[in-house]
Amino acid sequence: MADEKKNSDDSHLTEEAPVDLPSNKVKFEIYGEEMIEKRVKSSGNSGRVYLPPNWVGHKVKIIRTD
Repeated sequence: MADEKKNSDDSHLTEEAPVDLPSNKVKFEIYGEEMIEKRVKSSGNSGRVYLPPNWVGHKVKIIRTD
């Protein structure tokens, strides 16, 4: 009986993906000071992005968009 009640309480939830976003994408909402869009360059067995020198020592977040 408790299982039936739980299922009926969850009836308002939906598992459908948003119509305007591909199913393999996620949405991030970030608050910050500045944003720079750059392409990652090859660097040995890794990738590299150069940022302005005044960003040194600050916390940054990198999000791959494609």
